[in-house]
Amino acid sequence: MHTCPRHRRRLAGFTLLELLIVVVIIGMLAAYVGPKYFAQLGKSERTVARAQIDALEKALDTYRLDMGRYPTTEEGLVVLVSRPGTSTQWNGPYLKREVPLDPWGHAYVYRSPGTASEVEIRSLGKDGQPGGGGDNADISN
Repeated sequence: MHTCPRHRRRLAGFTLLELLIVVVIIGMLAAYVGPKYFAQLGKSERTVARAQIDALEKALDTYRLDMGRYPTTEEGLVVLVSRPGTSTQWNGPYLKREVPLDPWGHAYVYRSPGTASEVEIRSLGKDGQPGGGGDNADISN
């Protein structure tokens, strides 16, 4: 069976109109799904920050069992991975890796004594500033 050249060219590709329709449909889907996806991303970052704070709190409790006290504010969280001075009671490291940054790339703020408990571990949120709301809200133990 032999087809004419004009008919064969029509079967070879898409018209500009068909491509534009596909692009518009993809754009509409992205406009609908995009905001929902980014809202979930912010929620997951807050969940990761809470999980990291819980893990740091558990490591601090283990440190306290060995040392008889929590690290001071000046010593900070670094004593969870490296021996403070010449201490013989230290039985770490208490974390598998270095002290993590929060999901937004900022260091956790550690205080001992804390404002509401013996220790306070705080992420300052996405903006890295105290206070705020939404993704910028502080998260603490």
